[in-house]
Amino acid sequence: MKGTEQFKQTIKNYLDNRAAEDELFRAKYETTTRTIDDVATYIFNEVQKSGCCGFADEEIFSMAVHVVDEPTLEIGKPLNGSVVNHHIELTDEEKAEQKTIALKRYQDEELRKLQARNSKPKAVRPKENKQPELSLFDF
Repeated sequence: MKGTEQFKQTIKNYLDNRAAEDELFRAKYETTTRTIDDVATYIFNEVQKSGCCGFADEEIFSMAVHVVDEPTLEIGKPLNGSVVNHHIELTDEEKAEQKTIALKRYQDEELRKLQARNSKPKAVRPKENKQPELSLFDF
């Protein structure tokens, strides 16, 4: 199954489950003229407008519900492309390696900041004027 078809099925399953649990949503979902293709098209257009490359599942599901809830919402034109939805699991060894790399980068950055701060020339203070200051009360 292509990524986009799997995406549509995932969205449909979510909407079906939401309708089974929420009576108010079910009423709109059962009477909507929107197809799953309309829902996917709206989501693709919103994602493209945002310019972001990654979204939480909840954000995408929220967009799907929004399309069903708002029958006058502009869907947009269908876009060419596909959806990639994957989660990478690192082994404990890979996590430890990445943690070591991140710690090294942090230490290097902090060292660079300290060196930059210490390498600035100190401002030269003018020699103090040895004349006593006059006071308004000395007269």
